[in-house]
Amino acid sequence: MSTDRPTLAALPRTEMGKATSHLRKAGRIPAVVFGHGDSTSVSVDAHEFEQLRRRAGANALIDLQVEGAKTTPVVINGVQLHRVNRTPLHVDLFRVKMTEDMTVDVVVHSFGEAEAVTKEGGTLIHAVDHVRVRARPDHLPKFLEVDVSTLTTFDAVIAVRDLPVPAGATILNDPDEVIFRVLAPRVVEAEPEAVVEAAPVAAPAEGEAAAE
Repeated sequence: MSTDRPTLAALPRTEMGKATSHLRKAGRIPAVVFGHGDSTSVSVDAHEFEQLRRRAGANALIDLQVEGAKTTPVVINGVQLHRVNRTPLHVDLFRVKMTEDMTVDVVVHSFGEAEAVTKEGGTLIHAVDHVRVRARPDHLPKFLEVDVSTLTTFDAVIAVRDLPVPAGATILNDPDEVIFRVLAPRVVEAEPEAVVEAAPVAAPAEGEAAAE
C-alpha cells in the first residue's frame, strides 16, 4: 500500500567493520535496521540519504525498501558522523510498528521576542533544548515551537506544561521543568570616587611673618 512518506532505497550488505570503507568510497553508507525482529545490515546511497534527511527532518517516518522488497516503516535512530567533515559514516534505522507508541527526543524551538529582553535588557535562557515525547510513529512531532513573547518580566517562565502538545502525543518530562526564562542584567556597582585630601599648610616659622 502506497503512503505519502518518503522512500529510501537500500541494498543488503555482508561487509562489516573496516571492510565497509569501500562502500563509502563508492558513495554508499553502511546502515543497520533493527527493532521488532532480527537486525539487517544494508547500505544506502549517501546523496539520497542526505537529501532525505534534510527534507524529512527529525523523527520522520520513512518507507525503507530493501532491493525491491516490500517497504518497511522506519525512523532514523542515529547517525554516526565523521569528526572533521561531518559526513555520515553509519546509520541506525529503527523498524517501527504503526500501532505501538514509541518515545523520542523532540527539539524545542522559540519564536517571538521577550519583552524582558527587548525592554529590560535581560538575556533569554534556553534551559532545556529537547523533551521526551511518546506517541504513535505517525503522530511524532519533528519539533515543538513556543512563543517567548509571554516573558514580560524576569519572574516569568515557560515550563514543560506550557508547550503545545500535538494530538496523540504525550510529553514525559516534569511539567514544572523550566524551558525558557529571562535572566536579569547584571548590576555592576560603581566604585566610589577617591577623595583627595588637601596637604596641610605648614605654619610659618617664627620671624618669617614679621619679615613679611
